[in-house]
Formats: sequence, C-alpha cells, structure tokens
Amino acid sequence: MGKNEEQINQKSRRMKELVSLLNQASRAYYQEAQEIMSNLEYDRLYEELQELERETGTVLSDSPTIHVGYEVVSSLPKERHPSPMLSLDKTKEVSVLEDWIGDQTGLLSWKMDGLTVVLTYEGGSLVKAVTRGNGEVGEVVTNNAKVFKNVPVNIPFAGRLVLRGEAVIKYSDFEKINKQIAEIDAKYKNPRNLCSGSVRQLNNEITAKRNVQFFAFALVSAQKDGEELTFHNSRWQQFAWLMDQGFDVVLQKKVTRENMAETVEWFSRQIKENDFPSDGLVLLYDDIAYGTSLGKTAKFPRDAIAFKWADEQRETKLVEVEWSASRTGLINPVAVFEPVELEGTTVSRASVHNVSIVEELELGEGDTLLVYKANMIIPQIADNLTRSGTVTPPSVCPVCHAKTSIHNDNGVKSLYCENSQCQAKRLKSFALFASRDAMNMEGLSEATLEKFIAKGFIHELRDIYHLDQYHDEIVKMEGFGEKSYQNLMDSIRRSRDTSCAKLIYGLGIANIGLSNAKLICRHYEDDLEKIQNASVEELTMIDGIGQVIAEGISAYFSNQQNVERLGRLLGELNLIKEEYSSQQTAVTGLTFVITGDLMEYKNRAQLKDSIEKRGGKVTGSVTSKTSFLINNDAASTSSKNKKAKELGIEILTEADFIARFGK
Repeated sequence: MGKNEEQINQKSRRMKELVSLLNQASRAYYQEAQEIMSNLEYDRLYEELQELERETGTVLSDSPTIHVGYEVVSSLPKERHPSPMLSLDKTKEVSVLEDWIGDQTGLLSWKMDGLTVVLTYEGGSLVKAVTRGNGEVGEVVTNNAKVFKNVPVNIPFAGRLVLRGEAVIKYSDFEKINKQIAEIDAKYKNPRNLCSGSVRQLNNEITAKRNVQFFAFALVSAQKDGEELTFHNSRWQQFAWLMDQGFDVVLQKKVTRENMAETVEWFSRQIKENDFPSDGLVLLYDDIAYGTSLGKTAKFPRDAIAFKWADEQRETKLVEVEWSASRTGLINPVAVFEPVELEGTTVSRASVHNVSIVEELELGEGDTLLVYKANMIIPQIADNLTRSGTVTPPSVCPVCHAKTSIHNDNGVKSLYCENSQCQAKRLKSFALFASRDAMNMEGLSEATLEKFIAKGFIHELRDIYHLDQYHDEIVKMEGFGEKSYQNLMDSIRRSRDTSCAKLIYGLGIANIGLSNAKLICRHYEDDLEKIQNASVEELTMIDGIGQVIAEGISAYFSNQQNVERLGRLLGELNLIKEEYSSQQTAVTGLTFVITGDLMEYKNRAQLKDSIEKRGGKVTGSVTSKTSFLINNDAASTSSKNKKAKELGIEILTEADFIARFGK
C-alpha cells in the first residue's frame, strides 16, 4: 500500500469516527436532553470533519454536514414543511461578516436558543403552528402556541400569513419554575430543554403555566387576494409590519461593512444583561430580492449567516476533580480549579459531565486548563494543556463508600454507585420527609439535604433532628450563616409536633400519598401500632385502599430495618391525634376534584382537609370514579370541566358544595 493510499484510508477512518461522535452528541442533546461534549468541542470536531470532506471530496451519507437533525420523537401529529427549513452557515470572525455583507445593507439580530415554530394565519386567525422538527417534518402544536404568553391569536391582517420565530423561556421564568421543584434530579437543565418540552406538551394547560414567549425572526409569506405583499423589498419593513400586527420580533440593528464590528461589540455587551437565552447572532440581507437570488446550498441558505462569539478563554490550574453522587446512583465529575475571571464574573468550578470526558481531557491535579463560558454563561473546560491524566474515577462512592462501577451506555462511560441503600440514592426519600405535606421543614431543600448527606451529617431520618451537632460546619457552608442556620433549626423543632398521617406519608412508602395516609390513619384512629401490624387483607377493607397500596404498607413494615429506623425516629416526634368524625357523613366515600380559585376557603388544601376529615377523598384529575368536580367557574372551558361534562359528572361551585355538604 502506497503512502498516499494509507493517508486516504486514515482520513476515511477519521471521518467515520467524527460522524459517529457528532451524531451521537446531537442525538443526546436534542432528543435526550444530555450533554456528552461541550459546544466548543462539538464545533471543533465539526470543523475538522468539514475540512476532511473538502480534502477528500467525500461526504458520508449520515454526515451531520448534510443532515439538519434527527427525527422528532413524540405522539404529536407530524406535518411536512412545504420546503426544508435549513440551518445557517456560521462563523466566529467579524471579518467574515464584513466580507459577507459586502456593499449591501444587512440586519443583525439575536440568534435565540429555544425551539423554532412556524405560525400560519388565515383571515386574521391563528390556524396552525408547527415545530421545526428535523427541518423537513415538524410536530403540530397549534393548541400550545395559542397559549404562548405573547402570541396574538387574532391579527388585523385578513390574508394568509406564514412566519417563523423562536419559542423561548426567559431565564427569570426558568429559575422560578426550578425553584418550585424540590427534587434536584427533577430540575430542568436549561431554558432550552424546558422550552422544548413545554411547547411539545400534549396538555396545553402545562404550556400556559411555563410562560413560553415567541419572537418572530422571519416572514415567510404574506398574501392577500392571492397577491404577495412586497414590503418595498425590505426585511426591515417586514419586521416593522409584523410589529404592527402585534408580534414581538427579535431585536435587530441595521448594519453595513463599516459599522459591523461596533454593532457586534454592542450585542456582546448586551448579552450579559439579557433575560432570554441566545447562542449568537444572525446576519441577513435587507434586500429581499438580492438574498433570494443567491439561492441555497444542500444545507445552508445563502441569504443569512450565523455568528458565534469566539469564547473568552483563560488559563488556570486544576485543583481537584470532585465526584458528586446523585439519587440515581450516577456519580458526576466536577472540575475544581483556581478562581479565574470570565465574562465579568469569577468562576472556579465546571461540570465535566462523565468519565469519557475526564479521559478525553486526560485530567490530572495541577494540570493547566483553558476554561471558558459556553454562550457567555456556563463554565466549561475548553482544553487541558498539560494532560497528565492522573485523575481516575473513585473505586468507592464518596457518600456511602460502597463499590462503584463504570457503565458504558452507547459509548459514553459513566460512574455509578452500586449500593441500593446509599444515602445519596435515598435523597428523594429524605426530601419527601422534609416536604410541606410531610414534616414541613422550611429551609431543608433537596439541594441542602444533598450537601448535608455528602458531608456525612445525615444517615437516616432521625439524624435530621440532630443537625445542631454540626453548627460550626453548617454556618460556614455556602448559602448559610447564623441566621439561616437558626431559621432551619427552628423549622426542624416545629416539625416535631406532627400527625400520624403526615408521618406515614413522609416515610415514603410505595404508592402512599397524603390522602391515602389520611384514610388509613382515620380508619385506625391514629394508632400507629395497629397500622404497623395490619394485614394486607385488613388494609384492603378500608374504602379507597386497594391491593397495591395495602401490599406496599405491609411490605414496608415487614422490613425489620424500616421498623428499627421508625422506632428511633418516633423518639424525636410528638404525634398529635387528629379529630375525625366518627359517624358517616354526606361526604363519606365520595371522591372530589378541586380546581380554580376559591373564596370561602383559604386555599385548596383547607377544603381538601375538610373533605378528608369527613371521610371523603380528593384526587388531582377527573376520572369515571370522580363523584363531583368543585369549580367556582362552572361554565369555563378548562380541560377538567370538559372531562367532567363528557363523563356526566356534576360540577359544584363552593356555594353548592357548602349548601349540600356543609363547611
């Protein structure tokens, strides 16, 4: 084999390797909401593949340079776009933008990081919304688009309008939504993933609660009486007209070769203050006819180009790699490095995501790292300049010290703890115990519990009541001080006085919710010993308690370790007996669903408590087993009202409920 032939074979093998890596990364990011390599690494590999394709003249059939994306995966209806929605060619050089615009006038705007949606209006009404999908086939999300926070359902224009825009969730809304989620692993990773899931919901009530916003970035077609509107051949005029129709449009600035650099600089300063996610800029020609005349390549239109900032990078020294255990058993590597200033803030930590990336970067303590902020926000490692490769995954879990193992999932190596009783894996149960409907320990969030467990302060539920032993350590922890420590201790002290039902719920027994716990405790008059000794047969005799729930309770109390832990926990608690009605009431045995605002009761919890104390049951969704739906707006068109009407279930206002059953 000649030297040239060997070189060609090497390039061919490398191209296949790059295609596999890039497709795997795209699939993980877009379909599984996982990041297996940094944006910087993806771009580097992508550019290497492009160069090899140019050198060899070969493009593999599954190359990401010719494929726009992966098939959508959901049960939403699919629809093919009239013409493929192509991605944009991109650059990190302002000089390329200057050369690209030439002697034309252009519009420079944000490249928003959300989910692209195509809206169609007929006769002034929104009639269809379709996601970008894989560029050729998208998902129909019309009902969801109608509840976007700022999308006009009706517009003045009575013709046919088709436009594209980006659905996004602002950082401020993203943070509010995540704050409402106690469970760390359940928190959303970033606004883009949350937005994608919100837009593609099957229930648009959920979409409406997420504050999804839509920003138009392209007018595809505007026809009236069969004639296309011309807008004086100007994209700028198109945007102005869309604003007159009631749309929010992406912020854009007019640019020429002469003011390109200063305008890019303006955007680079502004991005740090933005409340919405953006991963760069888009430049397009203002002259519509000129841009259209340029046509397109197999993957890119020629009338627009994307710009991504060259990430600011700084050198620093790796201090250590921390291994952080989670409730799923996954142990995540986190790089801790000497503090460095990036994009106006000081950073000292960056997620390394998994073992594969640790190995790829050949990390070792004391190594010289190049770090940056992806999209000027998320700290990442760009490169390891010294590559000593001395960091190895721990053989034991940092929390419980049990054996760890490396799992290889589709070529990605991740570290796991194999101990089913690891405290980190039981984080969810600790968080449930501290939650509002259980012990109501304000200040003991899942994030705080995770820190306490990692430091060895908590091994079982009883230990929560002895956190005061660690006063000196806790007040020095990030987010804590003397006042917050004292508030937490006061909250834990108050939780000592509780009910049997809240305790049973807080133990995290399989399939036991607070309502079921109340039914059981009511039946046994809060006698915990009787509950512990109840047989499956006895438990199933309680109205509302089925075989699965009964078996879960029996199994829990048949476990001697659970009984011993509960015994130690009871030494910390004062169980207060509830006052239950000992007689049958008009509510006994009935199942209610509560929705909408209340006036006679303080909140839904108060009404729910009133029903349950009288032997009734409250559930979250309307089914054939629902007796009544309580909604002060009985004429509303909400999904619960519609379902109740379909099933012939009576809808009561609060006044109706009180008149029939009492308060």
